[in-house]
Amino acid sequence: MQYQADSPEHYLEQLPDDRKPAIARLREVILANLPKGFAEAIGYGMIGYVVPHSIYPAGYHCTPKLPLPFMNIASQKNFVAVYHMGMYADPKLLEWFQQEYPKHTKAKLDMGKSCLRFKKPDQIPYDLIGELASKMTVQEWINLYETNLKR
Repeated sequence: MQYQADSPEHYLEQLPDDRKPAIARLREVILANLPKGFAEAIGYGMIGYVVPHSIYPAGYHCTPKLPLPFMNIASQKNFVAVYHMGMYADPKLLEWFQQEYPKHTKAKLDMGKSCLRFKKPDQIPYDLIGELASKMTVQEWINLYETNLKR
């Protein structure tokens, strides 16, 4: 589901009551742990964490007018989603996350290439998501992005 929001606060206001606490808490955890330089924004109808054009003027290769995406959180139709492009681009980070996940929740890992899906908000491993958010600096993400882009 995409919401027509112009700010993270506006996004949260539009959510169903049963999703607001989970998205709000994910937002708090990510903001508390995200390395300096990333910026919070609305992108693709979700709350996003991006490398702003002031740091990476080239922007996102698919749509250079947009800043380089890194993480997103969203309330989808049947689940709460966390998207982390670093896990998609870095096999070591993905492996770390997959090994850590069972230590933080009894829920089975439901994951796509960069998408974590949580059907039950009370099973979201917030501390692990915070740690995941902290694992990559802006410069590390830019370097990884450019390396993968050149392949």
